Amino acid sequence: MLAIDTNVLVRFLVKDDPEQSLKARALIEQETIFVALTVLLEAEWVLRSAYRFERERLLKAFRAFAGLKTVVIQDPRALSKAIAWAEAGMDFADALHLAQMGQSEAFATFDARLAKAAKRMGAAEVRGL
Repeated sequence: MLAIDTNVLVRFLVKDDPEQSLKARALIEQETIFVALTVLLEAEWVLRSAYRFERERLLKAFRAFAGLKTVVIQDPRALSKAIAWAEAGMDFADALHLAQMGQSEAFATFDARLAKAAKRMGAAEVRGL
């Protein structure tokens, strides 16, 4: 298994550099690839801010990528929760943080929007400070 960096994932999804995109595609199609959740977190930021991906397109791309037979996601259940919550309107990074709370009883934040969104979605207990 081979872990990949954010730039490999971005080249695979965006295809903006022909040479690197072909290398990324060949690697992902021919090897078993491990993807850390931190890579997905960074990729979301890059795709949204630098490439102007809209939420729906970005989340659809992540779902499709995670479903490839050669791709192993660090915590697929957490990613699935995060994508579902993001599809319902929560910020992807916030959703991923909540999905990885582990055995914590609650999530503390100064972000009132996150607390409201989590309560509305029944995502997790979020305590606004």
